[in-house]
Formats: sequence, structure tokens, C-alpha cells
Amino acid sequence: MTSIPAVRFHDGHEIPQLGYGVWQVENDVAADVVEQALRAGYRHIDTAAVYGNEEGVGRAIRASGVPREEIFVTTKLWNDSHAHDDALAAIDTSLEKLGLDHVDLYLIHWAKPIQGKYLEAWKALIEIQKSGKATSIGVSNFPQAELEEIIEATGVTPVIHQVETHPTFQQTELREVEAAHEILHQSWSPLGQGGAGDDLGDPVVTDIAEAHGVTPAQVVIAWHLAKGFVVIPKSVTPERIVSNLAAADVALSEGEIARIDALDRADGRIGGDPQECDF
Repeated sequence: MTSIPAVRFHDGHEIPQLGYGVWQVENDVAADVVEQALRAGYRHIDTAAVYGNEEGVGRAIRASGVPREEIFVTTKLWNDSHAHDDALAAIDTSLEKLGLDHVDLYLIHWAKPIQGKYLEAWKALIEIQKSGKATSIGVSNFPQAELEEIIEATGVTPVIHQVETHPTFQQTELREVEAAHEILHQSWSPLGQGGAGDDLGDPVVTDIAEAHGVTPAQVVIAWHLAKGFVVIPKSVTPERIVSNLAAADVALSEGEIARIDALDRADGRIGGDPQECDF
């Protein structure tokens, strides 16, 4: 079985560097594919309240037979629950759906600056962590200014920042800020599919894949791992669930990593802009 490396948070806890994401996976489908992922060897599952599949994820965890203490579970606070009391209620709802007494990581899903309650939400997460309902706390989709604001206002630094990251959109400036605060970088939409370009079809990626006898997706996942990012590719196809995990065995050379680094571009964003988020 592929061995997945773990990386350490600044709070002393660890997270498996390669996980399994369930965005846009229906609840009943999640119950099936998450169980498949756990049986394949994944030990890090990433869900969110707004995904509507926490209950299915919980069912899969129980059905897998894998001890709870071996599984790293992430869920996220949605934008309609940034108010203090709403956030405290939201974690209880998520835990009830998951069938767990705590999650390993709880994130604010989007800063949503236009709403202006991200600091209140972060203070609630600090309380949630102190209560034991979340072992570690972090954020997702925060612009640089809002990220630095919550740190300065509370003295508590997120352990991780989950944002869109893939070869054609590498978040270089934001990663420099994260590194200065010892915040781990986590990639969503790591394969870059659906954007202005085609990360998996880029000749650099396909050439490296051919040289290693692996898939383009495995090359891109291996690049994320080599860069030190935590990465959560999603697939509901059994073969790809397994092959994505096997990307941890792909060793890229420094030259190959540099070639992929050179694919970064200004117009590579696929998803919403965290500064303009209004959903």
C-alpha cells in the first residue's frame, strides 16, 4: 500500500499530505466512494457543510472498519454561519451529521469580505478548538489582507490555508505570506480542470507523464506534494481513486518541478475570487 507522508501544523498536530476531497459528490455517492477511498489507503477526508454530504462521509467512516483515530477529517463553516452563535451551532450540526465527537480540522470556508463577519467567525473557531470539537483550526479562500487581519486581531494563526492551486495558478504571493506565518498551504482544484487552460493536457505535463510511465494527473499531484502542499484531488471513479493515491510514489526531478513551476499564469483562476465572493 502506498505510504502517504504527513506534514506538521505549527500547533504540533499532523495532517496526511494527500487526501480525498468530496466537493460536488452527492450524499449517497459519498457514502460509497469515501469508503472505497479509505479501503484504498486514504486517511484524510475533506468535506464541508455546504457540500451536503457530511452524513454520507460519516457512514463511510463507520463502514470502512478503519479506526477513527487513524482518519483525519476536515469540514468547513459555511458563509451563512459566520455570526458567533451560528458558528457554534454549525459545528454541532456538522458533528451530528458526521456521527463524530470532533473533527481534526475545522475551516472557515470563505472569508466573504463583503459580509464582514470573518473575524467574528474566526473568534468562534478559536472557541470551538478550545472546546475540543476541532483539534486544529484554519481557513479557506482568504485574501491576504483578511488573513493577516484575523491573526493580528486574535493572536491565533490558522494552521492551514486551503485555496485554489494548480500548475497554471500557483498563488505565489499568497504562499509567501503563509510561509511567513508558518501556515501550511492546501490546494483545492489541484488538477486545474475546467479553467482557461488545460493543466492535464499541457505538453510539459504530458511529456513528464510519458517519461515516468504515469498519468498526467499523477504528475500534477506529485508536483503538489513535492512543493510541500497538502492536496485533495477528487474522483468518483474507482480506478482514479487508486491512481491518484499512487501519485505519492512518483518522484519528480528538480528540473521537472521547475518546468511545471513555469506554467503559472495570471489568468489561470478557475473558481471564485475570494476578494469578491458573494455567495
